[in-house]
Amino acid sequence: MPTIEYQILINAPIEHCFDLARNVDIHTQTVQHTKEKAVGGVTSGILDEGDSVTWEAVHFGVKQRLTAKVTEVKRPDYFVDIMIKGAFHSFHHTHQFIEKHDGTLMVDIFQYKSPLGPIGILADKLFLEKYMQRFIISRAIELKKIAEG
Repeated sequence: MPTIEYQILINAPIEHCFDLARNVDIHTQTVQHTKEKAVGGVTSGILDEGDSVTWEAVHFGVKQRLTAKVTEVKRPDYFVDIMIKGAFHSFHHTHQFIEKHDGTLMVDIFQYKSPLGPIGILADKLFLEKYMQRFIISRAIELKKIAEG
């Protein structure tokens, strides 16, 4: 099961970063390159424990849908979302926020399992893990710009 971990320091208060990261409207701003939009569940505002959202986006030239559910929230330290329906076999995404003297350290820990057994493992090695890493990093950089702007 691949694990992608990315850390970024954001020059903004921890509560602000935490709330921006859970905001559906902000999420769509941070992933404009995939034309991602919320089409089901909570489609606007801040996600909380028990909420789910269905995202529609274009990945690898194909329009896809994925439903994620927020399973844990401990404000402002972390929240967790998991895939309940979508292209992956499964995923578990932990979003951590650590208060620092010069801002907030945001840590993404994204663990996923590809579908299709051995073919999925091969896809991870060939392209999927790098694609997901770029996706997580790009989203974090965009979130940083919004939080600091």
